[in-house]
Amino acid sequence: MDTTKIKSKFNELFGADGTLYTAPGRINLIGEHTDYNGGFVLPGAIDKAMYCMIQPNGGERVKAFALDLNESSEFGLKTEKDKPTEGWAKYIFGVCREMIKKGKTIPGFNIVISGDVPLGAGMSSSAALESAVGFALNDQFGLGFTRKEIALMGQATEHNYVGVKCGIMDQFVSCLGKEGALIRLDCRSLEYEYVPFKPFGYQLVLINTGVSHELASSAYNKRRESCERVVAEIAKTHPEVKFLRDADLKQLKEVKNKVSAEDYMRAEFVIEEIQRLLDTCEALKKNDFETVGKKMYETHEGLSKKYEVSCLELDFLNDQAKLRGVTGSRVMGGGFGGCTINLVKDEKAKDFVEKTSEAYEKAFGFRPKVYDVVIKDGARKITN
Repeated sequence: MDTTKIKSKFNELFGADGTLYTAPGRINLIGEHTDYNGGFVLPGAIDKAMYCMIQPNGGERVKAFALDLNESSEFGLKTEKDKPTEGWAKYIFGVCREMIKKGKTIPGFNIVISGDVPLGAGMSSSAALESAVGFALNDQFGLGFTRKEIALMGQATEHNYVGVKCGIMDQFVSCLGKEGALIRLDCRSLEYEYVPFKPFGYQLVLINTGVSHELASSAYNKRRESCERVVAEIAKTHPEVKFLRDADLKQLKEVKNKVSAEDYMRAEFVIEEIQRLLDTCEALKKNDFETVGKKMYETHEGLSKKYEVSCLELDFLNDQAKLRGVTGSRVMGGGFGGCTINLVKDEKAKDFVEKTSEAYEKAFGFRPKVYDVVIKDGARKITN
C-alpha cells in the first residue's frame, strides 16, 4: 500500500512527521470452530494491513484521524467515560485503556490510521488496527510489553470496548506472524510453533461471496452450546475432558444415545477438524500440498454438512473450485458468508478466477471480489 497519503495527511493536520507502524490482516488455512473448543488454529499474516502514523503531542488527549473514512476523533484517556463515540476510535481508546490497566502511563498523542484490509471479508481488519496501535504505543513510549501481551490487550479491547467476544487468533497472528510461515496456535495454552508455508507453484486466492448473513452470531452461540453439552456428557465418565479437544471419536460414540443427533454431529466435526489441522501441519512440513488441499475440501464438507455454517454462495464457490481442478478450497471463517480460501496451482489460477467469476455473476447477479494473498511478517515499525 502507498503510505504517502497517510504521511501528507499527518503533516497537514499536525504540522510535522510522525513514525509509521503497520500490522497485517490474516487468513486461516484450516481449523474452524476449534478455538473455543480448546483446539488449534493455523493462521498466517498477509500482505493486506492497517497502518498508523503516530507522534506524542505533549498533552493528555488523543487526536485521531481515520483517513479512509475522512473522520476525526478527539478523546482523553483518564477514565472509561472518555470513550469516543466513533466506532473506529473505540479500538484506539480500548488499547490505550488496557495498557493503563497494566499500570502504564499513556501520554497524549496524534495518530492517523489507514489500511487495505478488505472490510467484511473475514481478514480481521479490526485486529490489525488494534495490533498496529498497540505495537506503536509500546515502541513510542517504551512500555516493555511482549508481542503476546499486545495481542491479548487487542483481544481485551474487543471484549471490553467493542462488545465482540472474539478468540485470540486474529490478534495473535497480527502481532506474531512471520513471512513464509503459518502459526500453529494452541488456543488453550497459547503455545505456538511456526509451520513452514512456502507454496512454490501454488498461490492462495480468496473469493468473497459478498454475503453477510445476519444470523451468524446467534448460530455461532448455538453451536458453541452444542459443543459444551457434549463435553458435559463425556465428562461424566471421563472427568479429564474439559474441551472437545480432550475427547476422541471413541469417547464421543459412548454418549451417542445421550445427546441430540445435532449436538453429536457438531462435536464430531470439531474432533475431526482438530485432527485435520494436525495432519495438515505434517503435510506442510513435507511440502505435500496435495494432502493439504484434500484436507481443505474435507473441512468445507464438514462445515457445510455437519456444522451447517455454509450457505448457497459458499457451496457454489467450493463446487466451482472442484470443477476447475483447484487443489484445495473451503469456507474461511465462521461461515454464513465471507470468503472461500483456495489453494490453486499457478497455471490454473487465471482460468479459475475468470471462469468462477463469470459463473458466480450468472448465478447471483454480480461478480465476486477476488484477493491474492501472500504470507508476510506481523506488526512492525516502517523505516524509510
